Amino acid sequence: MEGLPEIDREAARTAPEEQFTVLLHDAREEVLRGLLENPRFQEIHLCLLLGRKELSSVLLESIAARTEWMHSYRVRRAVVFHPNVPHTLGLHLVRELYLPDLVQLTFSPSGQPALRHLAEELVLARLPQLPPAQKMTLARRGSARIMGALLTDGSPEVLPAVLDSPLLNEGHVLKALSRIALPVRIVTAIADHGRWSHIYSVRLALVRNSQTPLARVLSFLPNISTTDLRILSQSSSVPSKVQPHIRRELANRMQHGRSPVQTK
Repeated sequence: MEGLPEIDREAARTAPEEQFTVLLHDAREEVLRGLLENPRFQEIHLCLLLGRKELSSVLLESIAARTEWMHSYRVRRAVVFHPNVPHTLGLHLVRELYLPDLVQLTFSPSGQPALRHLAEELVLARLPQLPPAQKMTLARRGSARIMGALLTDGSPEVLPAVLDSPLLNEGHVLKALSRIALPVRIVTAIADHGRWSHIYSVRLALVRNSQTPLARVLSFLPNISTTDLRILSQSSSVPSKVQPHIRRELANRMQHGRSPVQTK
């Protein structure tokens, strides 16, 4: 830093290791640069330094320029998680993170939005190849978007945890049910789930889905509004096997004047 005497940097460059504890917390960047040039300065010290959130992006660039340090995964991880990591450097390093750290970055409050988004994209790209154990980890720790991807992935071991996740929302479920080739096990799991099967919009989507077991569709029809039943009865998206039951429900209501049982 211009204006500081060279002795400060030189003192840090030649300081014994027992002085590092104090020097690591020095506010002057020139002192920190001298410390980085100290031959006694090791990876363990560098990771402690990277824990300081106020380090400048320029200093982080200097650290990243040292090949011997950037061979260390621990250092690369600490740099990419730093709130002041330069944008281009961060985008490069995110691609080198292991899956658990990618997941953690998607949640990191200090992570830059672009880096969090890229981390999420990389997790989603790896999803089909992941073993069930890692998918279960994602079901416990992943973001809302990852929950949606896990739902359509539909791994039998993971599906119950995904459907129970508070991060899974109505939009994810409706988007999954709109997929033409959604496996029957996923549709059935949604239709049988205590939370999702009681949401009106989800029930409508289940009625339209050809993979929904007919018994579950019949249990939903008494709770569908007459207006929506009329729309469904004229919709080409409703399976042909369901249409007679919709018309029968409408006829019964017209004959007996019944209103649907209102549910949430």
